[in-house]
Amino acid sequence: MGSSHPVGGQRSTAFLGLGSGIGLVIANMVGAGVFLSAGFMAQQLSAGWILLAWCVGALLAMAGARAYAEVAFLIPRSGGEYRYLSELFHPALGYLAGWASLLVGFSAPIAISAYAAAAFFFTVSGGGDARIGATALLLALGLFHAMGLRTSQWVQNTLVILKGSLILAFVGLGLSLGDNRWPIWQPASSDEGVVLPFATSLLFVAYAFSGWNAAAYAAEEFETPRRDVPRAMLIGCAVVGAAYLLVNWVLVANLAPERAKIVFEYEESRVTLAHVVAGDFLGDAGSAAVSLGIAVMLISSTSAMALLGPRVCAEMAGDGFLPRWLQGTPGAPPRAAIALQALFAIALLYTHTIGELLSNVAGILILFSGLVAVGLFRLKRRRPDLPAPRRTALVAAAIYAASCVWLLFSAFENQTGLLPWVAVAAAVAMVAYGLAQSRLR
Repeated sequence: MGSSHPVGGQRSTAFLGLGSGIGLVIANMVGAGVFLSAGFMAQQLSAGWILLAWCVGALLAMAGARAYAEVAFLIPRSGGEYRYLSELFHPALGYLAGWASLLVGFSAPIAISAYAAAAFFFTVSGGGDARIGATALLLALGLFHAMGLRTSQWVQNTLVILKGSLILAFVGLGLSLGDNRWPIWQPASSDEGVVLPFATSLLFVAYAFSGWNAAAYAAEEFETPRRDVPRAMLIGCAVVGAAYLLVNWVLVANLAPERAKIVFEYEESRVTLAHVVAGDFLGDAGSAAVSLGIAVMLISSTSAMALLGPRVCAEMAGDGFLPRWLQGTPGAPPRAAIALQALFAIALLYTHTIGELLSNVAGILILFSGLVAVGLFRLKRRRPDLPAPRRTALVAAAIYAASCVWLLFSAFENQTGLLPWVAVAAAVAMVAYGLAQSRLR
C-alpha cells in the first residue's frame, strides 16, 4: 500500500485490540442525550414515531460507519478526518479538518461532557462549581492518559465497562419493574402533523449517534488496524443502536408527554427522563443513583475524547503542520498534545457558554464526516494504487452523505449565525495552512 503523507510515520507501538476499539466507540457515542431527546420528541410525536426515528438514526449511523470502515481498511492511518480528507481530496482540506478536530471536534465536546459530568455529580454531593469540577476532571484524565499507553487503556476500558453496566442496569430496571405494554398516550401537540416534527427529531437522534468514527483517530495504535478499526466502528455503532432503542422503549413506555416536559428544565435542574423513571421505581435513591450513573457515563465519554483527540494533533505534527514536539515519541502517549488539548478544553469552559459550544460543534462534525463519505467516490482518482471501494460501501456512503446534506441544511436554517462562524474559521485555517506550507518548503 502506498501513502502520500510527506513526513512522519507511526508514532507509537500498537496497544489497542478489537475490544478496546469497540469500547472507544461506545464511550464516544453514549452521553446524556439519549435520556433527554424523547422528552422533546414526545411533545409532537407518538411513541411509535419516536422509536421509528431512533431506528432511522441507527441505520444512518451504520451507513456512516460502513463508509468509514471502507476508508479505514484502505487507508489504515491515524488522524480520522485529517488523514482521510488529505488522502481523498487535498492536504489543505485535511488540514482544515485537523484544526476543526483540535479546536472544535474534540476540545469543545470534552469541555461539554466534563462540565455535565461535574454538574450531575454535584446534584448528589450537595453543590459545587461545575466549571471547577470539570477543570479538575480534565486535569486528572490528562494525567492518566499521559502516564503510559497501558495505563491509558486500563482507565478507558474500566470506564467503558462501568458505562455498559449502568445502561444494562437501567434497561433491566425498566423491563422488570416498568410498564411494557404498548404506550397509548398521544403527543402534547399535533398541530404540525408528523412529517416536520419527525424530520426535526432526526437532528436530536443524529447528534446522539455521533462518535461512531472514534476508532479511526487512533488507527495506527491498533494491533491489526485494517481488520479491527472497521470492525470496531461497525460493532460499536450496532451495539449503541440496540441500546438506544431499549432505553427509549423504557422511556416512552413509562412516561407520558406531560411528565416528559421535565427535559425543558435540564440546563437548570440536571434532571433527565432517566431520573423520572428511576424515581418512580426506587424513589429518591433511584434518582440519585441515576445522577451518579450519568456522571460516570459522561466521564467515560470525556476520557475517550481526551485519549483520541491528541492523536490528530500528533499526526499533524508528524506531517510538519504543527511543532514537532507535539508528535511525541514512539512507544509513549503524545504527552504534549494531551496537555495542549486539556488546556484548550479548559479555556473553552471559561470563555464560552455550554449552549454556544453545542451550537457550533454539531455542524462541524457533520460537515467533515459527510465529506469523508463523498471522498470515497474519489478514492481511485486520488489513490490509483489502492483497490476500488466495494459497492456496498459506496451505497452506504451515498446514503450517509445525503443525510449529512439534509442535516447541515437544517442546522444552518435553524442557526443562521453558524454559517459565518464556519466561514471565518475556514479562512483562518487556510491562512495558517499557507504559512505552514511555506515553512515546509
